[in-house]
Amino acid sequence: MPSFSIPLSGLTASQQALSVVANNLSNINTVGYKDEQTNFKDLFYQTLGTNGAGDALEVGAGSAVGSVSGNFTPGNVQSTGVPTDVAINGNGFFVTQLNGDTKYTRAGNLTVSSDGFLTTQDGQYVMGYPATNGTIATGTLSQLQVGTGTVISASATTSFQMNTNLNANAAVGSQYSTPPMTVYDSLGTAHQLTFNFTKTAANSWNYTVTIPDTDLSVDPATGNPVTPTTPSSQLTVTSGTMAFDSNGVLSTVNGTPVNSGGTTSPNITSLTLSNLTDGAATMAMNWMALSPSSGSLITQTSSDSATSASSQNGFSSGSLNSFAIRPDGTIEGAYSNGQSLALGQIVLAQFGNQNGLARVGSNSFESTVASGQAVIGIPGTGGLGSLTGGALEQSNVDMATEFSQMIVNQRGFEANAKVITAFDQITQDTINIQR
Repeated sequence: MPSFSIPLSGLTASQQALSVVANNLSNINTVGYKDEQTNFKDLFYQTLGTNGAGDALEVGAGSAVGSVSGNFTPGNVQSTGVPTDVAINGNGFFVTQLNGDTKYTRAGNLTVSSDGFLTTQDGQYVMGYPATNGTIATGTLSQLQVGTGTVISASATTSFQMNTNLNANAAVGSQYSTPPMTVYDSLGTAHQLTFNFTKTAANSWNYTVTIPDTDLSVDPATGNPVTPTTPSSQLTVTSGTMAFDSNGVLSTVNGTPVNSGGTTSPNITSLTLSNLTDGAATMAMNWMALSPSSGSLITQTSSDSATSASSQNGFSSGSLNSFAIRPDGTIEGAYSNGQSLALGQIVLAQFGNQNGLARVGSNSFESTVASGQAVIGIPGTGGLGSLTGGALEQSNVDMATEFSQMIVNQRGFEANAKVITAFDQITQDTINIQR
């Protein structure tokens, strides 16, 4: 009598393969979805005996699904322009966590929760390295805070510089005043410093630095209380002399030689602003004379006196306006005060055996004994892919391939169904022998 279990096993295997194809096609638009492939295996064999040569005579018991393997090749990356979207270019998975349960995903359609944390669409917190005052602390993974409105404190100016040329052909007694330079105190209040230069002789100039009288409660020059005027007058903060050599390079400041060939940037002078009217801490600032890359920042040539650039390292307090995700996973925040600081860094995980990961829905995976433990790293290092912000990795399902596989599995199902029909006819004929 024929064994109906053999074609039935083929029907079951083909049906499961069709389900895998159907699942792939249903996820053709799922962000970051990884295609699955069905792999069949034959079942154990029954030995009927041996032939004259001693070879075993065996009959198989059918087939079954041996494994369903994932195709982890990267999908196409599509730009979206959404700052919370991020795609992985290459190997790796985002690390997510909720209530102590760690999962891994390729889906980069992230969002920001109501409490300002970066999360997946189903509420899993995206894990990474946190940042404090723009400095990323690697080591312990943490939830990433990226909510807009986050405030950074003011930072007082401690150094400044300006690229200024003084006209070598100016007459003795000629004056030049720079555009006001904005510096910030510990409370984030802006103050305007003006630099005034007066030519005293060939290659020699005097300088004074002034500030509006509304900014200080005590005059630095006299030590007397300040009575602000309308319009405000200028108070002298510091003054001194500077001289230039025959090439127009700054040579001495307040009688002290300047080493323009040094590798560091010596100071022209230190400026101290105390008794600020807003109650901020005393400001101690360094006026930088030299740049390691370009030499003297204060020059004297036969062109008009002018200031081409200036910079300082202080800023007022500001709130987070937006952020962008960089290729190495750094989340760079843009603040209302013009500052850009790191908010944190997204990490990626990789596994010794990706196919050993367990799919748990919502495009997430969990590690298993077969996959091995996750190895965490920074994007772009240690074999991990880089990130593209404002973009998403699409599903890697190929529709033409799936339709072709569906036809193959369908034909397999039909063939096994025909075998059952044939076995049924044989059984019926056997029963009818007695007639």
